[in-house]
Amino acid sequence: MDTLLGFLTGGLTDAPWWVILIVFVFATQFTNLCVTLYLHRAMAHRGLDLHPVVSLPMRAWVWLTTGMITREWVAVHRKHHAFCEREGDPHSPQIFGIKKVLWHGVALYRTEALCEETVEKYGHGCPNDWFERYLFRFSWIGPTITLFVDVALFGAIGLTFWALQMIWIPMGAAGVINGLGHYVGYRNFATEDTSTNLVPWGLALGGEELHNNHHAFPSSAKFALKPWEFDIGWAAIQLMSALGLAEVRRVAPALTREADLEIDDETLRAVFVHRFSVMADYCREVIRPAVAEEAARARGTLGRMRGQARKLLTGNQRFFDERKQERLSQVLEESQVLATVYEYRLRLASLWDRSTTDPEALLASLRQWCREAEETGIAALRDFARSMGQYRLATT
Repeated sequence: MDTLLGFLTGGLTDAPWWVILIVFVFATQFTNLCVTLYLHRAMAHRGLDLHPVVSLPMRAWVWLTTGMITREWVAVHRKHHAFCEREGDPHSPQIFGIKKVLWHGVALYRTEALCEETVEKYGHGCPNDWFERYLFRFSWIGPTITLFVDVALFGAIGLTFWALQMIWIPMGAAGVINGLGHYVGYRNFATEDTSTNLVPWGLALGGEELHNNHHAFPSSAKFALKPWEFDIGWAAIQLMSALGLAEVRRVAPALTREADLEIDDETLRAVFVHRFSVMADYCREVIRPAVAEEAARARGTLGRMRGQARKLLTGNQRFFDERKQERLSQVLEESQVLATVYEYRLRLASLWDRSTTDPEALLASLRQWCREAEETGIAALRDFARSMGQYRLATT
Protein backbone atom coordinates (compact mmCIF):
# COMPACT_ATOMS: atom_id res chain seq x y z
CA MET A 1 0.00 0.00 0.00
CA ASP A 2 2.80 2.38 0.89
CA THR A 3 4.50 1.56 -2.39
CA LEU A 4 1.32 2.36 -4.34
CA LEU A 5 0.81 5.60 -2.41
CA GLY A 6 4.41 6.59 -3.04
CA PHE A 7 4.01 5.94 -6.75
CA LEU A 8 0.84 8.03 -6.93
CA THR A 9 2.46 10.96 -5.16
CA GLY A 10 5.97 10.86 -6.59
CA GLY A 11 5.87 8.54 -9.58
CA LEU A 12 8.82 6.44 -10.65
CA THR A 13 11.27 9.30 -10.16
CA ASP A 14 10.02 10.72 -6.84
CA ALA A 15 11.63 13.95 -8.08
CA PRO A 16 11.42 17.15 -6.01
CA TRP A 17 9.41 20.06 -7.41
CA TRP A 18 12.45 22.01 -8.61
CA VAL A 19 13.66 19.07 -10.71
CA ILE A 20 10.19 18.75 -12.25
CA LEU A 21 10.26 22.48 -13.03
CA ILE A 22 13.62 22.15 -14.79
CA VAL A 23 12.33 19.19 -16.81
CA PHE A 24 9.24 21.21 -17.74
CA VAL A 25 11.32 24.14 -18.98
CA PHE A 26 13.50 21.86 -21.10
CA ALA A 27 10.48 19.97 -22.45
CA THR A 28 8.56 23.09 -23.47
CA GLN A 29 11.65 24.73 -24.96
CA PHE A 30 12.29 21.63 -27.03
CA THR A 31 8.68 21.80 -28.20
CA ASN A 32 9.30 25.42 -29.24
CA LEU A 33 12.37 24.39 -31.24
CA CYS A 34 10.53 21.51 -32.91
CA VAL A 35 7.72 23.84 -33.99
CA THR A 36 9.92 26.68 -35.22
CA LEU A 37 12.68 24.59 -36.82
CA TYR A 38 10.80 21.60 -38.19
CA LEU A 39 7.23 22.77 -38.80
CA HIS A 40 7.86 26.43 -39.54
CA ARG A 41 11.27 27.08 -41.06
CA ALA A 42 11.88 23.70 -42.69
CA MET A 43 8.47 22.40 -43.75
CA ALA A 44 6.27 25.48 -44.22
CA HIS A 45 8.83 27.83 -45.79
CA ARG A 46 11.67 25.53 -46.92
CA GLY A 47 14.27 27.79 -45.39
CA LEU A 48 16.38 24.82 -44.33
CA ASP A 49 16.66 21.06 -44.69
CA LEU A 50 16.90 18.85 -41.62
CA HIS A 51 18.60 15.47 -41.51
CA PRO A 52 16.16 12.60 -40.80
CA VAL A 53 18.11 11.93 -37.60
CA VAL A 54 16.64 15.14 -36.18
CA SER A 55 13.52 15.71 -38.30
CA LEU A 56 11.82 12.43 -37.33
CA PRO A 57 12.32 12.90 -33.55
CA MET A 58 11.11 16.50 -33.89
CA ARG A 59 8.04 15.36 -35.80
CA ALA A 60 7.33 12.72 -33.17
CA TRP A 61 7.82 15.17 -30.29
CA VAL A 62 5.39 17.67 -31.81
CA TRP A 63 2.84 14.89 -32.18
CA LEU A 64 3.38 13.70 -28.60
CA THR A 65 3.20 17.14 -26.98
CA THR A 66 0.65 18.93 -29.15
CA GLY A 67 -1.16 16.36 -31.30
CA MET A 68 -0.51 18.53 -34.37
CA ILE A 69 -0.11 16.88 -37.76
CA THR A 70 2.62 18.25 -40.01
CA ARG A 71 0.54 18.63 -43.15
CA GLU A 72 -2.31 20.38 -41.34
CA TRP A 73 -0.04 22.83 -39.50
CA VAL A 74 1.88 23.69 -42.66
CA ALA A 75 -1.33 24.21 -44.66
CA VAL A 76 -2.87 26.53 -42.07
CA HIS A 77 0.32 28.57 -41.77
CA ARG A 78 0.81 28.93 -45.52
CA LYS A 79 -2.77 30.10 -45.88
CA HIS A 80 -2.10 32.69 -43.19
CA HIS A 81 0.68 34.15 -45.34
CA ALA A 82 -1.40 33.91 -48.52
CA PHE A 83 -4.31 35.84 -47.00
CA CYS A 84 -2.52 37.76 -44.27
CA GLU A 85 -5.08 39.92 -42.47
CA ARG A 86 -7.56 39.67 -45.27
CA GLU A 87 -10.72 37.61 -45.50
CA GLY A 88 -9.50 34.02 -45.49
CA ASP A 89 -6.70 34.47 -42.94
CA PRO A 90 -7.27 31.63 -40.43
CA HIS A 91 -6.27 33.60 -37.34
CA SER A 92 -5.89 37.34 -37.86
CA PRO A 93 -6.65 39.60 -34.87
CA GLN A 94 -7.61 42.26 -37.41
CA ILE A 95 -10.48 39.99 -38.49
CA PHE A 96 -11.39 37.98 -35.39
CA GLY A 97 -10.26 40.42 -32.70
CA ILE A 98 -7.28 40.17 -30.38
CA LYS A 99 -9.18 38.43 -27.56
CA LYS A 100 -10.46 35.70 -29.87
CA VAL A 101 -7.02 34.95 -31.29
CA LEU A 102 -5.21 35.22 -27.95
CA TRP A 103 -7.54 32.99 -25.94
CA HIS A 104 -9.14 30.82 -28.61
CA GLY A 105 -6.41 30.67 -31.24
CA VAL A 106 -6.23 26.89 -31.03
CA ALA A 107 -9.93 26.66 -31.92
CA LEU A 108 -9.34 28.84 -34.99
CA TYR A 109 -6.44 26.60 -35.94
CA ARG A 110 -8.48 23.42 -35.56
CA THR A 111 -11.33 24.84 -37.63
CA GLU A 112 -8.99 25.56 -40.54
CA ALA A 113 -7.01 22.34 -40.11
CA LEU A 114 -10.22 20.34 -40.56
CA CYS A 115 -10.90 22.05 -43.89
CA GLU A 116 -9.92 19.50 -46.53
CA GLU A 117 -9.65 22.16 -49.23
CA THR A 118 -7.08 24.12 -47.20
CA VAL A 119 -4.98 21.05 -46.43
CA GLU A 120 -5.09 19.85 -50.02
CA LYS A 121 -4.15 23.24 -51.51
CA TYR A 122 -1.49 24.38 -49.02
CA GLY A 123 -0.20 21.17 -47.46
CA HIS A 124 1.95 19.97 -50.37
CA GLY A 125 5.51 18.78 -49.88
CA CYS A 126 4.96 17.31 -46.42
CA PRO A 127 6.00 13.80 -45.34
CA ASN A 128 3.72 10.97 -46.38
CA ASP A 129 5.60 8.00 -44.97
CA TRP A 130 4.52 5.10 -42.75
CA PHE A 131 4.54 7.24 -39.63
CA GLU A 132 2.19 9.83 -41.13
CA ARG A 133 -0.19 7.27 -42.65
CA TYR A 134 -0.47 4.86 -39.74
CA LEU A 135 0.54 6.68 -36.55
CA PHE A 136 0.84 10.47 -36.57
CA ARG A 137 -2.49 10.88 -38.36
CA PHE A 138 -4.23 10.00 -35.08
CA SER A 139 -3.69 13.27 -33.25
CA TRP A 140 -5.21 12.12 -29.95
CA ILE A 141 -2.80 9.20 -29.46
CA GLY A 142 0.32 11.37 -29.01
CA PRO A 143 -0.95 13.49 -26.09
CA THR A 144 -2.49 10.40 -24.50
CA ILE A 145 0.88 8.64 -24.50
CA THR A 146 2.45 11.76 -23.02
CA LEU A 147 -0.19 11.82 -20.27
CA PHE A 148 0.64 8.28 -19.17
CA VAL A 149 4.37 8.96 -19.30
CA ASP A 150 4.09 12.17 -17.25
CA VAL A 151 1.96 10.50 -14.57
CA ALA A 152 4.25 7.47 -14.48
CA LEU A 153 7.34 9.64 -14.04
CA PHE A 154 6.02 12.25 -11.61
CA GLY A 155 2.88 10.83 -10.03
CA ALA A 156 -0.13 13.03 -9.39
CA ILE A 157 1.77 16.23 -10.24
CA GLY A 158 2.33 14.70 -13.66
CA LEU A 159 -1.29 15.64 -14.45
CA THR A 160 -0.42 19.30 -13.96
CA PHE A 161 2.83 18.83 -15.89
CA TRP A 162 0.87 17.34 -18.80
CA ALA A 163 -1.86 20.01 -18.73
CA LEU A 164 0.72 22.79 -18.92
CA GLN A 165 2.46 21.00 -21.80
CA MET A 166 -0.81 20.80 -23.68
CA ILE A 167 -1.55 24.55 -23.39
CA TRP A 168 2.03 25.70 -24.03
CA ILE A 169 1.87 25.84 -27.84
CA PRO A 170 -1.83 26.88 -28.05
CA MET A 171 -1.05 29.89 -25.87
CA GLY A 172 2.51 30.55 -27.03
CA ALA A 173 2.06 30.07 -30.77
CA ALA A 174 -1.64 30.12 -31.59
CA GLY A 175 -2.24 32.87 -29.04
CA VAL A 176 0.80 35.04 -28.41
CA ILE A 177 2.52 34.92 -31.82
CA ASN A 178 -0.58 34.91 -34.02
CA GLY A 179 -2.34 37.39 -31.74
CA LEU A 180 0.09 39.76 -30.03
CA GLY A 181 2.54 39.32 -32.92
CA HIS A 182 0.03 41.22 -35.06
CA TYR A 183 -1.03 43.68 -32.40
CA VAL A 184 1.79 45.10 -30.24
CA GLY A 185 5.56 45.45 -30.51
CA TYR A 186 8.03 47.16 -32.81
CA ARG A 187 8.53 46.95 -36.56
CA ASN A 188 11.81 46.86 -38.47
CA PHE A 189 10.04 46.53 -41.80
CA ALA A 190 7.05 48.35 -43.23
CA THR A 191 5.30 45.16 -44.34
CA GLU A 192 1.81 45.31 -45.78
CA ASP A 193 0.37 43.70 -42.66
CA THR A 194 0.47 44.57 -38.95
CA SER A 195 3.09 41.99 -37.93
CA THR A 196 5.41 43.06 -35.10
CA ASN A 197 8.49 41.90 -33.27
CA LEU A 198 7.42 41.34 -29.69
CA VAL A 199 10.97 41.67 -28.31
CA PRO A 200 14.41 41.81 -29.97
CA TRP A 201 15.55 38.61 -28.24
CA GLY A 202 13.80 35.46 -29.40
CA LEU A 203 14.43 33.26 -26.36
CA ALA A 204 11.13 32.16 -24.85
CA LEU A 205 9.40 31.01 -28.04
CA GLY A 206 12.26 29.70 -30.15
CA GLY A 207 12.84 32.98 -32.00
CA GLU A 208 9.23 33.32 -33.16
CA GLU A 209 9.06 36.57 -31.19
CA LEU A 210 10.73 38.23 -34.22
CA HIS A 211 7.50 37.99 -36.19
CA ASN A 212 7.75 41.17 -38.26
CA ASN A 213 11.17 40.08 -39.50
CA HIS A 214 9.65 36.76 -40.53
CA HIS A 215 6.82 38.39 -42.46
CA ALA A 216 9.31 40.59 -44.29
CA PHE A 217 11.35 37.55 -45.36
CA PRO A 218 9.17 34.44 -44.88
CA SER A 219 11.59 31.96 -46.46
CA SER A 220 14.59 33.06 -44.41
CA ALA A 221 15.81 30.45 -41.92
CA LYS A 222 17.16 33.27 -39.77
CA PHE A 223 14.71 35.55 -37.97
CA ALA A 224 17.14 37.95 -36.27
CA LEU A 225 17.92 40.52 -38.95
CA LYS A 226 19.30 43.46 -36.96
CA PRO A 227 22.63 43.52 -35.08
CA TRP A 228 20.93 43.89 -31.69
CA GLU A 229 18.51 40.97 -32.20
CA PHE A 230 19.00 37.35 -31.15
CA ASP A 231 17.23 34.26 -32.47
CA ILE A 232 17.77 31.13 -30.38
CA GLY A 233 16.34 29.04 -33.22
CA TRP A 234 19.09 30.30 -35.51
CA ALA A 235 21.69 29.40 -32.88
CA ALA A 236 20.31 25.85 -32.88
CA ILE A 237 20.44 25.77 -36.69
CA GLN A 238 24.08 26.84 -36.68
CA LEU A 239 24.93 24.10 -34.19
CA MET A 240 23.11 21.46 -36.23
CA SER A 241 24.75 22.73 -39.42
CA ALA A 242 28.18 22.34 -37.83
CA LEU A 243 27.25 18.73 -36.98
CA GLY A 244 25.97 18.03 -40.48
CA LEU A 245 22.37 17.72 -39.30
CA ALA A 246 20.95 20.78 -41.06
CA GLU A 247 21.52 22.68 -44.30
CA VAL A 248 20.43 26.29 -44.62
CA ARG A 249 18.74 26.98 -47.94
CA ARG A 250 17.84 30.65 -47.63
CA VAL A 251 18.49 33.63 -45.40
CA ALA A 252 17.48 37.25 -45.94
CA PRO A 253 20.21 39.15 -47.81
CA ALA A 254 21.71 42.00 -45.83
CA LEU A 255 21.14 45.56 -47.02
CA THR A 256 23.84 48.21 -46.99
CA ARG A 257 23.96 51.90 -47.85
CA GLU A 258 27.15 53.00 -49.57
CA ALA A 259 27.98 56.63 -50.21
CA ASP A 260 28.04 58.46 -53.54
CA LEU A 261 26.59 55.85 -55.86
CA GLU A 262 24.34 56.28 -58.88
CA ILE A 263 20.94 54.63 -59.15
CA ASP A 264 21.62 51.54 -61.24
CA ASP A 265 20.60 47.91 -61.65
CA GLU A 266 22.14 47.03 -58.28
CA THR A 267 20.08 49.74 -56.63
CA LEU A 268 16.93 48.43 -58.28
CA ARG A 269 17.63 44.89 -57.11
CA ALA A 270 18.37 46.04 -53.57
CA VAL A 271 15.25 48.18 -53.16
CA PHE A 272 13.02 45.46 -54.56
CA VAL A 273 14.44 42.69 -52.38
CA HIS A 274 14.40 44.99 -49.35
CA ARG A 275 11.31 47.01 -50.24
CA PHE A 276 9.99 46.80 -46.67
CA SER A 277 13.31 48.13 -45.34
CA VAL A 278 13.27 50.99 -47.85
CA MET A 279 9.73 51.90 -46.87
CA ALA A 280 10.66 51.77 -43.18
CA ASP A 281 13.60 54.10 -43.93
CA TYR A 282 11.26 56.45 -45.78
CA CYS A 283 8.89 56.60 -42.82
CA ARG A 284 11.76 57.25 -40.42
CA GLU A 285 13.84 59.64 -42.54
CA VAL A 286 11.12 61.55 -44.38
CA ILE A 287 7.73 61.34 -42.71
CA ARG A 288 8.83 61.62 -39.08
CA PRO A 289 10.97 64.76 -39.50
CA ALA A 290 8.36 66.30 -41.78
CA VAL A 291 5.65 65.74 -39.17
CA ALA A 292 7.88 67.17 -36.45
CA GLU A 293 8.61 70.34 -38.43
CA GLU A 294 5.02 70.86 -39.52
CA ALA A 295 3.60 70.22 -36.04
CA ALA A 296 6.08 72.64 -34.47
CA ARG A 297 4.66 75.55 -36.42
CA ALA A 298 1.06 74.41 -36.77
CA ARG A 299 -1.74 75.72 -34.57
CA GLY A 300 -4.67 73.59 -35.68
CA THR A 301 -5.39 69.89 -35.65
CA LEU A 302 -1.86 68.93 -36.62
CA GLY A 303 -0.29 70.75 -33.68
CA ARG A 304 -2.50 68.82 -31.24
CA MET A 305 -2.05 65.37 -32.75
CA ARG A 306 1.61 65.18 -33.74
CA GLY A 307 2.11 61.59 -32.54
CA GLN A 308 -1.12 60.39 -34.09
CA ALA A 309 -0.33 62.15 -37.36
CA ARG A 310 2.94 60.24 -37.60
CA LYS A 311 1.14 56.92 -37.10
CA LEU A 312 -1.51 57.83 -39.65
CA LEU A 313 1.03 58.79 -42.31
CA THR A 314 3.17 55.70 -41.75
CA GLY A 315 0.31 53.23 -41.24
CA ASN A 316 -1.60 51.09 -43.71
CA GLN A 317 -4.95 52.54 -44.72
CA ARG A 318 -6.28 49.03 -45.20
CA PHE A 319 -6.52 48.72 -41.42
CA PHE A 320 -7.95 52.19 -40.76
CA ASP A 321 -11.48 52.52 -39.47
CA GLU A 322 -13.69 55.43 -40.52
CA ARG A 323 -12.43 57.64 -37.71
CA LYS A 324 -8.78 57.17 -38.65
CA GLN A 325 -9.58 57.80 -42.30
CA GLU A 326 -11.18 61.10 -41.37
CA ARG A 327 -8.23 62.17 -39.24
CA LEU A 328 -5.79 61.25 -41.99
CA SER A 329 -7.78 63.45 -44.38
CA GLN A 330 -7.63 66.30 -41.85
CA VAL A 331 -3.86 66.02 -41.56
CA LEU A 332 -3.38 65.99 -45.34
CA GLU A 333 -5.70 68.97 -45.79
CA GLU A 334 -3.95 71.00 -43.12
CA SER A 335 -0.40 70.53 -44.45
CA GLN A 336 0.63 70.55 -48.08
CA VAL A 337 4.09 69.31 -47.08
CA LEU A 338 2.67 66.22 -45.38
CA ALA A 339 0.28 65.65 -48.25
CA THR A 340 3.28 65.65 -50.59
CA VAL A 341 5.47 63.29 -48.58
CA TYR A 342 2.48 60.96 -48.15
CA GLU A 343 1.81 61.04 -51.89
CA TYR A 344 5.43 60.16 -52.61
CA ARG A 345 5.28 57.32 -50.11
CA LEU A 346 2.34 55.83 -52.00
CA ARG A 347 4.06 56.36 -55.35
CA LEU A 348 7.21 54.63 -54.12
CA ALA A 349 5.20 51.71 -52.77
CA SER A 350 3.39 51.39 -56.10
CA LEU A 351 6.68 50.51 -57.79
CA TRP A 352 6.68 47.14 -55.98
CA ASP A 353 3.36 46.30 -57.64
CA ARG A 354 5.09 46.53 -61.03
CA SER A 355 7.73 43.86 -60.36
CA THR A 356 6.84 42.06 -63.62
CA THR A 357 7.59 45.19 -65.63
CA ASP A 358 10.71 45.33 -67.76
CA PRO A 359 13.73 46.10 -65.48
CA GLU A 360 14.80 49.02 -67.62
CA ALA A 361 11.35 50.58 -67.33
CA LEU A 362 11.38 50.03 -63.57
CA LEU A 363 14.79 51.63 -63.28
CA ALA A 364 13.57 54.61 -65.29
CA SER A 365 10.52 54.90 -63.00
CA LEU A 366 12.71 54.81 -59.88
CA ARG A 367 14.98 57.51 -61.29
CA GLN A 368 11.97 59.62 -62.22
CA TRP A 369 10.57 59.26 -58.68
CA CYS A 370 13.88 60.44 -57.24
CA ARG A 371 14.16 63.35 -59.66
CA GLU A 372 10.64 64.58 -58.94
CA ALA A 373 11.10 64.05 -55.20
CA GLU A 374 14.15 66.31 -55.26
CA GLU A 375 12.20 68.96 -57.12
CA THR A 376 9.57 69.21 -54.36
CA GLY A 377 11.96 71.30 -52.30
CA ILE A 378 11.10 69.39 -49.10
CA ALA A 379 14.46 68.85 -47.40
CA ALA A 380 13.85 65.40 -45.91
CA LEU A 381 12.31 64.10 -49.12
CA ARG A 382 15.08 65.62 -51.23
CA ASP A 383 17.81 64.07 -49.07
CA PHE A 384 16.16 60.66 -49.16
CA ALA A 385 15.83 60.75 -52.93
CA ARG A 386 19.48 61.74 -53.30
CA SER A 387 20.52 58.81 -51.09
CA MET A 388 18.53 56.21 -53.03
CA GLY A 389 21.58 55.14 -54.98
CA GLN A 390 23.28 54.09 -51.75
CA TYR A 391 21.14 50.97 -51.41
CA ARG A 392 23.07 47.79 -52.15
CA LEU A 393 22.76 44.12 -51.22
CA ALA A 394 25.71 43.17 -49.06
CA THR A 395 28.13 40.68 -50.54
CA THR A 396 28.91 37.61 -48.46
